[in-house]
Amino acid sequence: MEGSCPVGVGVPASTFLNQERAIQVDVDLMSPEGGFSIDQLMELAGLSVAASVTKEYPLDSHPRVLIICGPGNNGGDGLVAARHLHHFGYQPRVIYPKMEKVISQNELYRRLTQQLAQLSVPVTEEWQEPAPSDVDVIVDAIFGFSFKGWRGGGKDAPFDDIIKFLGAEEGVQPRHAVPVVSVDIPSGWDVEAGPPQGLALRPDMLISLTAPKMCALGFKGRFHYLGGRFVPPNIVAKNGLELPRYPGAEQCVQITAAL
Repeated sequence: MEGSCPVGVGVPASTFLNQERAIQVDVDLMSPEGGFSIDQLMELAGLSVAASVTKEYPLDSHPRVLIICGPGNNGGDGLVAARHLHHFGYQPRVIYPKMEKVISQNELYRRLTQQLAQLSVPVTEEWQEPAPSDVDVIVDAIFGFSFKGWRGGGKDAPFDDIIKFLGAEEGVQPRHAVPVVSVDIPSGWDVEAGPPQGLALRPDMLISLTAPKMCALGFKGRFHYLGGRFVPPNIVAKNGLELPRYPGAEQCVQITAAL
């Protein structure tokens, strides 16, 4: 699933954000100047994720989508994406480990799971390796740019086991043949340094949100998309971003690094 020639709109490497700059962009968006709430940003991000999936994994060939959600904002983006994919005609289902703990402490995530329940989208806390015959696409919405490394001692279960199942050594085919789509950052990657040595998640598609992160410079999958058509010009200028134009009414755009 790695390999092909770069396609898409060129984005300069200076726009690929390190962790400090990525945090600052979010702070600016949710400041009085930016005016956005976390609910709005999550809704727009999840919509762009769902739209990106439709570009490369059409409904007629990839109807069954498994979304694996982590406990933070990346997972929230995945919950929103699941809802939109349902409305687009797909058959999403969600694995959301630690769901009860998360939604008991966070009203936003509780409402997102309630919205899925209203649509009869299956959501479970239990991780079980999917059979290839049961799923056509897997969306990795586990960890984002706040990931600081594995802690060990079972503290990251079952997410560490999930990455072991989804991941592969560089140049080696993963255990499963289903394409993986990562939201913003492939889970387990360092936001700046990229994938760890050895076993790592190596997705077929990466959907960067707002602006691509530095680790995306090391992405070798087939499809790199950008979502987040909402950054106002003053925040673009303040953070030194050069973002591509989105065609027509599209919520995503395919990109490549212009080195």
